[in-house]
Parts: sequence; C-alpha cells; structure tokens
Amino acid sequence: MAMLPSRLVEALHRFNAAHPWDHNAHHHPWLLRQLPRRPRTALDVGCGSGDLVRLLARRADRVVGVDADPGILVKAQQLTDPDAPVTYTLAAAPEGLPPGPYDVITCVAVLHHLPFAATLTRLRQELAPGGTLVVVGCARDETAVERMLGLVSLPLNVLTGWVKNRGRAAAHRPVSMTAPTREPKMTFADITREARHLLPGARLRRRLFWRYTLVWRAPGDPAGH
Repeated sequence: MAMLPSRLVEALHRFNAAHPWDHNAHHHPWLLRQLPRRPRTALDVGCGSGDLVRLLARRADRVVGVDADPGILVKAQQLTDPDAPVTYTLAAAPEGLPPGPYDVITCVAVLHHLPFAATLTRLRQELAPGGTLVVVGCARDETAVERMLGLVSLPLNVLTGWVKNRGRAAAHRPVSMTAPTREPKMTFADITREARHLLPGARLRRRLFWRYTLVWRAPGDPAGH
C-alpha cells in the first residue's frame, strides 16, 4: 500500500474492519469469463472457504479444491451442497497438489504465499493440453504507476465497502476473509519476467485493489475438440 500518514492508515483499517468486503471475490466474475464454458475438470489452489469452487462446480463436471488449512476446509465443506461435483483436499502446494490433468486451474491471492517458480511449474505440468490457468495475485508496489493505482484504490475501497455493507457496520467478516494474510515480496515486474519465462505467451495485467491477473493457455487442443 502507498505510504500514507499512520493515523490515516489506522483509520482506513478501522473502517475496512467495520465494512469488510472480499477483494478476491470481486474478481470472480472476470475470472470466470476467462474460462471455457464447459470444462471437464477444474482445480482451485488455495480454495479457502470454497467460494470459487462452488462457482466452478456450476460449469465443470468435477472440481477439486485444495488448501493447507484444515479448519477452512471444514467450513468449505459445510458451505457446499453435498451433491455438488466437488472434492476438497487437504494438501500443501505445490508438492501436495492432486495430479491432473485439469482443463482449468485457478489460484486466487495464494501465489505470494508459495514458491513462485516451483508453483507455476507444477501448475503448468498439471494443466491439460489447451487448458487454462488463471491467477489473481498480489504484488508489491514499486513504480510510480503502481503507487498511483494504490492511491486510487484507497477511496474506491472505502466506497465499495460502504456500498456492499449498505452503510452499516458488519457484525462478522465473511468466512472467505478469515484466512491468514501475508504481504507480497515480489514486484509486478519480477512476476511478469519470471511468469513469461515459465509460461510463454502469458497475459499479465496490474489491477486495482492491489491485485494483478495472469492468464495462460497451454499448447494443444482442449479435450474433446
């Protein structure tokens, strides 16, 4: 986050705590638009409470959600229709990921918790020919443009929290926002350079709300085509 007076930062944190909203879920509609209409298999890495898993299950024949936190997986299971084509797996990425291949792999606000190159390499290996990888990640601000995006995000963040909570303080944070967080160490330039080396042709873009996006399609024809 851009450098701001400490009192202002504290005031913003207090407001956001009282009017929480899920920055990652904000990107879910965009993410779904990047995917094939009817993938057969999908993997969500760092699935948390399963919000994205449940959206993927409306389109895919089989969805696997993976997380290293057993407590959040219990909540995910409780929130998921038992008849949904979903499997939750307790595992640490990248080594413990269930083997694919998968037509779709998603990873939202998780990659900065993991070894970057090793994780992207494993995700590439588990993607089916013609499959789609979509990452919504967090990067450290470094350039003047990135700091400006951070400053623009601040009032939008406050406004969005106010609107989504209808101007009222929330009694509890959404379950999806209870997972531990960590500040990103890699800059967007670092991420772009390494990602394009590992995933030739990957499309990356810096976004508002301290996020970036990455979309990559594996070489080859999708299954069934």
